[in-house]
Amino acid sequence: MTKTKSTKKIESNKLSIKVEERKVFGKKLKKIRKEGLIPANIYGVDFKSKSISVNFKDFLKIYKIAKETGIVYLHFRDEEIPVLIRNIQRHPVGDTILHVDFRKINLTQNIKTKVPVKLVGQSEAVSQKGGVLLAQMDELMIESLPQNIPPAIEVDISVLKEIGSEIKVSDLTKATNYKILEEPGKVIVSVIEHKEESIVPETAPAAAPEVITEAGKTEETAQTKETPPKTGAPAVDQEKKSGEKTSQK
Repeated sequence: MTKTKSTKKIESNKLSIKVEERKVFGKKLKKIRKEGLIPANIYGVDFKSKSISVNFKDFLKIYKIAKETGIVYLHFRDEEIPVLIRNIQRHPVGDTILHVDFRKINLTQNIKTKVPVKLVGQSEAVSQKGGVLLAQMDELMIESLPQNIPPAIEVDISVLKEIGSEIKVSDLTKATNYKILEEPGKVIVSVIEHKEESIVPETAPAAAPEVITEAGKTEETAQTKETPPKTGAPAVDQEKKSGEKTSQK
């Protein structure tokens, strides 16, 4: 199988990579991976899914620049297909890329996609007051034209000056070229109080739970009365002796 050609930039701000049609599936995919190719698919709205392969090294070069938010142009046969990189499947042990999905997009229509959150600045509540920074959202769903998708949405944590303070979606500055679709009340990041875990000595005896019996007595008391004495003759033997003395009289 012929390997794909190298990545190239059509324009200064336009990333492009050549891909080839793939007719290999299932267990046979191991062979093309050994040849330096990644199995992939192209999918999209009103678009017939296509099975393709892409050069491993070329894909890594593109992905370092585009990530999941930059437009990539796939050269497939005589077509130039604008896509976003989606669903990178990796090996659970070696972290090697096993499969990639490319989402075909329409450059003239708004799309919904997730964008990573990037925390910037320094929180006074953390650096000076011993608080713990808690990031509750690492990405936000937005809607925009593909070319207006930001690589990340920056959240300035320098406004967090007190323990208990937080930044919600509604606190973010509204952008002119994209719309955040998350609920305004969702908390993105907050500062919580640092709490030391209480250490209980291992030698401390654990208190037995008190269980109330039907007679209104604790189970512990009931068990104590039913337990034969540890010293002296067993309770049964004592009853026998008592009976013998009575009969003798």
